[in-house]
Amino acid sequence: MKVLTGTPPQLARWAADRVLHRLRTRSLSVLGVATGSSPLPVYRALAASGEPALASLRVFALDEYVGLPHHHPQSYHCVVDREVTRPLGLDPARVHVPDGAADDLDAAAAEYEHLIAASGGIDLQVLGIGANGHVGFNEPFSSLRSRTRVETLTARTRRDNARFFGGDLQQVPTSCLTQGLGTILDADEVVLIATGAAKAHAVAQMVEGPLSSACPASVLQLHPRATVLLDDRAAAQLTRRDDHEQAGAATGPPRNP
Repeated sequence: MKVLTGTPPQLARWAADRVLHRLRTRSLSVLGVATGSSPLPVYRALAASGEPALASLRVFALDEYVGLPHHHPQSYHCVVDREVTRPLGLDPARVHVPDGAADDLDAAAAEYEHLIAASGGIDLQVLGIGANGHVGFNEPFSSLRSRTRVETLTARTRRDNARFFGGDLQQVPTSCLTQGLGTILDADEVVLIATGAAKAHAVAQMVEGPLSSACPASVLQLHPRATVLLDDRAAAQLTRRDDHEQAGAATGPPRNP
């Protein structure tokens, strides 16, 4: 696991440059996107790049709430359309979000796994991390080999997400469809972005703690091509900060495609 620190704009620029580098070297055709607050500046940086090849991407979102209609402004169908599909000029038919409004959720989860596999798999997965260590909506004690499935949201996650629903906890769904940890590990490369002091404990557990389902994000310790991008507040509880690089000094194509 490679850790880079920097300001939020530097982190967004690094992640966007990584996507663009892989796109221009033809090693990226399928992009996985996360919808939390930390990754959103990455999509804005990509949109600002004006790169026409972005339109060729196929995109898979990590998760979706169960029970929200697709047109609800906080459904991830809407969020991905608003923050990714339209700004990047993507073909909506090539952008996929789990169907949390399906009558048969288990079938919808299986179909999502099939779609990812049929696409050839995800080349680069953008991730955020929850304050309790979740990635996607894989809550603590999820199986480290889990696949796309229905997951019950913890009280902590629902409280954290209430801000998107006008602060009304009763409006926050109680379950979701999410890619599993095993699905995420199948991606060829993962880039996780965390900003803010609220993420510091989870980040320390992910990077320096033991591999444990208690911190689902720690599964990224197993990934051979995982990069973690942190601002100073998110990195505050790391004990080996001298070992980490600065994102602002690691511009350009930082790895082989």
